[in-house]
Amino acid sequence: MAEKGVQLDRETFSCSICLDLLRDPVTVPCGHSYCMDCIKSFWDGENEKEIYSCPQCRQTYNPRPVLLKNTMLAVLVEQLKKTGLQAAPADHCYAGPEDVACDVCTGRKLKAVKSCLVCLISYCEKHLQPHYQSPAFEKHKLVEPFKKLQENICSLHGEALTMFCRSDQQCICYICPVDKHKGHITVSAATERTEKQIKLDLCLKEFKQGIQDREKDVKVLQQEAEAINRSADKAVEDSEKTFAELIRLIQIRSSEVKQQVRSQQKMEVGRVKELQEKLEKEISELKGNDAELKMQLHIEDHTQFLNNYPKLSQLIETKDILGYKTELSGKVEHLSTINIRPLRYFEDVTAAVSEVRDKLQVVLTETETNISLTVTEVDVLISQPEPKTRDGFLRFSREITPDPNTANRRLLLSGGNVTAVDNRLYRNQPDRSTDDLQVQSTESLTGRSYWEVEWRGRGVHVAVAYENIKGFGQDDTSWALESNGNNYTFWYNNVAMYLSGPWCNRVGVYLDHRAGILSFYSVSETMTLLHRVQTTFTEPLYAGLRLNAYGDTAEFIKPT
Repeated sequence: MAEKGVQLDRETFSCSICLDLLRDPVTVPCGHSYCMDCIKSFWDGENEKEIYSCPQCRQTYNPRPVLLKNTMLAVLVEQLKKTGLQAAPADHCYAGPEDVACDVCTGRKLKAVKSCLVCLISYCEKHLQPHYQSPAFEKHKLVEPFKKLQENICSLHGEALTMFCRSDQQCICYICPVDKHKGHITVSAATERTEKQIKLDLCLKEFKQGIQDREKDVKVLQQEAEAINRSADKAVEDSEKTFAELIRLIQIRSSEVKQQVRSQQKMEVGRVKELQEKLEKEISELKGNDAELKMQLHIEDHTQFLNNYPKLSQLIETKDILGYKTELSGKVEHLSTINIRPLRYFEDVTAAVSEVRDKLQVVLTETETNISLTVTEVDVLISQPEPKTRDGFLRFSREITPDPNTANRRLLLSGGNVTAVDNRLYRNQPDRSTDDLQVQSTESLTGRSYWEVEWRGRGVHVAVAYENIKGFGQDDTSWALESNGNNYTFWYNNVAMYLSGPWCNRVGVYLDHRAGILSFYSVSETMTLLHRVQTTFTEPLYAGLRLNAYGDTAEFIKPT
């Protein structure tokens, strides 16, 4: 008790401005006391108004009061400091603007440590003790402190919201079922919490499994990226070596061709010059003979001419040797021994090199194509986000066709329509379901798909399953949403999960096979998510329908 008294004294002798024990205490005319420096600083800020007020009661003064030290208070504060008893709670125990304050504390409030859902009050550690000590509070529900406790009170009846209306999906008090929510489906809030808790726990498990699966996928992708990098680095290194070797071989061959051409060039030019020199020598001899003959032809003395003729006969023989012949008619013809090839020279070499170039270009082009085909694209498993709007879903709309080979013999198929009739329109076939009024789609689904089912009658199961499943939702290879009037039920592995949502006779189905996402939506003017599955699909999936009774109809719709 003494400890509580000291606590009260310390709060009493604390300045409401600095929240510490009074220093040089002064008392203003209204009776409230402050540290002298604190109240002076406070009033200094009001100088412009020329009206001074008490920070606690807001009483105003004009002119500014003269402050005198309160000697009695100063003595009491000093005595309190000297007692050496338990200090006041540290500042971090007091409630700040963001904290939940104790509703029982007076003056400066402490932080609340618990909130009571029955009392609808938040308590600090001291004021919470009766809940732990008194049997009267045994059934009170204590939770972590939160500010919006009054939201747990019915605005119409002022009672605690201890029940839940499933028809309107809201919390109500125990009076609401006989008033505003009369005739609605109601349960206790605890019961609804339990069911929703089970759903959330299942979702958490699915999320956890999804996280684990994606973490594995991330590791696989990391390993794949590392393998790609290693393979690419090696391919670049090897190809650089290969092309470097190829360039070296081309350079060697280029040098050899150049050397061969220059060698052939030298030999051919030498042969031509040799013939040229020979011809020039013959020209010189012919010019000498020509001059000699001209001189002999101009001799007028016949005797001298005839005496010189034998010498002229030798010149004639030399003429024949040099490639000339004289016909009986006296015509002189030049006999050429030079055989000039057409002006092609080394064009054949150029053509041969061009041919090699063309062949190499073809080979390199084919190699480039083969390289492009060899480098395959990495199959990334990370999925794209699920659409948020109806237009987003419509991008993946699919046309679904019922497969007659999987239809129950009492189902009448017409395009995308499925009707349950009480007759035997079809013969029983091995692939057909003989028990349930169900059918699977012709199309297999492996990518991202969206379709809708519109139904009439007592109810329908909108399903997604592996091929040739006999009962939708009865094992771990099929998933089915049952809609029958105002209720929705999700079936998987023969376990039912009751769902809430706005009733509608049209259900939308979104599937991302690679990401393992399957979502069911209620489709009217808006789309409302009813249930989402996160798993791993190991086979192609097929859309399915199961009608609940004869006379029921359903239709696969490709939304546009």
